Amino acid sequence: MAEARTMFIVIRKDLAKVLQWPLGSVIAQGCHASVAVMQKYRDDERVKAYVDDINSMHKVVLETKNEASLLKMAANLKQNNIPYYLWTEQPENIPTCLATVPVVRSDLGDALKKCSLMR
Repeated sequence: MAEARTMFIVIRKDLAKVLQWPLGSVIAQGCHASVAVMQKYRDDERVKAYVDDINSMHKVVLETKNEASLLKMAANLKQNNIPYYLWTEQPENIPTCLATVPVVRSDLGDALKKCSLMR
């Protein structure tokens, strides 16, 4: 059986804990990034396969400490050739989260190894 494709969403922990953003605003950041990555890479075969099996979509929401660590995760993904979308909230121009195209976990390597499940 083929390994399921999973979209990884990485959100800055400090948005809620330090900057005191409301929970709904933090959740919206992940929603923005997940929709944006699907639109930007809509012709990618991984995205097509993911939406073709709409009842079996897998997502993992991870947290990272702050803006610097989020940008480090983006650099790791780029280095590992994993397409992603870095969401930057406007008009504040604050990078808040990123989402990957749906990938099999084994393709992710250790690109997000320093992230933990969001709590």
